[in-house]
Amino acid sequence: MAKSKIVYYCQSCGAESAKWMGQCPACKEWNTFVEEALPIKRAANSVPGQAHRVKVTKIKEIEAAVEERITTKIAELDRVLGGGVVPGSMILVGGDPGIGKSTLLLQVCRNLAEDNRKILYISGEESLQQIKIRAERIGKFGDSLSLLCETNLDIIDQIVRKDLPEIVVVDSIQTMYNENIASAPGSVSQVRESTGSLMMMAKGLGIAIFVIGHVTKEGVVAGPRVLEHMVDTVLYFEGDRHAAYRILRGVKNRFGSTNEIGVFEMYSGGLREVDNPSEFMLGGRPEGASGSVVACSIEGSRPILIEVQALVCHSNFGMPRRTAAGTDFNRVNLLMAVLEKRAGLKMGNCDAYVNIAGGIKMNEPAIDLGIVLALVSSYKNRAIDEHTICFGEVGLSGEVRAVHMAEQRVLEAKKLGFTSCVLPEASRAALHEINGIRLTGVRSIKDAIDIIV
Repeated sequence: MAKSKIVYYCQSCGAESAKWMGQCPACKEWNTFVEEALPIKRAANSVPGQAHRVKVTKIKEIEAAVEERITTKIAELDRVLGGGVVPGSMILVGGDPGIGKSTLLLQVCRNLAEDNRKILYISGEESLQQIKIRAERIGKFGDSLSLLCETNLDIIDQIVRKDLPEIVVVDSIQTMYNENIASAPGSVSQVRESTGSLMMMAKGLGIAIFVIGHVTKEGVVAGPRVLEHMVDTVLYFEGDRHAAYRILRGVKNRFGSTNEIGVFEMYSGGLREVDNPSEFMLGGRPEGASGSVVACSIEGSRPILIEVQALVCHSNFGMPRRTAAGTDFNRVNLLMAVLEKRAGLKMGNCDAYVNIAGGIKMNEPAIDLGIVLALVSSYKNRAIDEHTICFGEVGLSGEVRAVHMAEQRVLEAKKLGFTSCVLPEASRAALHEINGIRLTGVRSIKDAIDIIV
């Protein structure tokens, strides 16, 4: 029987230490070290001359194979993945409880089963009967989908090597365990070793593996940070689980862009794609109300129109209250300081509340002009024309700076029926005339305020 030693792991980044420390020296987090017992492994004797058998290959001698992807028939998911699932890749899907992670992957299994692709769904949290009930709510499934309720990785490895499926779904990584690790499932050691075993399985057999990961109260995947470094793609499911919409965002992708998002709507039969997020986000917009303006943000290659709402009122206390929902709180304070200094608006004694309608989170600088105009509209109690859209970055001098992909933003606004667009003068000069929508270039926030407020 091998002796075991006590080590301490950081639950945030996975750093290892021989003794407990209050602050992790790697990630600077406090009270994250946990004690774990590890078996002592004997070091294998090195074979003399082993390095001579390793061949070094020059990059010019390597022939790049044509990239083949497996489409999931869910356009929003394929967009975030970069065009589909790459065989041999490992994809981590994280999100809050009840957000729809298992439902999304079960719908992926259903679509792939229709193409007679061999799929194995491994669950460590639900029984076969529970999965069957959820599957019947989604629709009919093909015969090529197999279910397995198991948490022992050794048994899972044997079954996968025997059946050789094309797609494997693991729900979830925190429930898997390796018998060689003397710690509970979900601990730092178990999550790291389980991810390593699944990664070797994916690369060695050419199987695409989807892994569901629980998240902490801070919104990051539970377990060591090395978990996200080991996998090929990291997807986060965002949104309020009590709301209808969901946003799938890629934060890491070795086979595509990390700026794309997919928008879904939750209904009784599962998740449904939202083909036009702009129209979806602007639903129920009030008419003739002050403090409301439509701005345009870019997520990857997709322009999304959002409604920026602001409420400015006189404060009855010595310290005015500022609140921001859906955007950066500090950015709102900065823009209010610019308005007071550069536009002469006395907002120092006013409460200010800024909200991105629909609960979506947007931090792109292009919505600065929308926030500014919404604040001024509410401050002066003057409504902005409901057919007007604006975008542009606001600097500390009050200037309105150019943003990228201006033409795509204008065309998206025209498609949804907007007749006027306020944009930076630098972006206006680079655009040609577009029929059906009036383009107005502004150099500063004063010009924008004089034109539409």
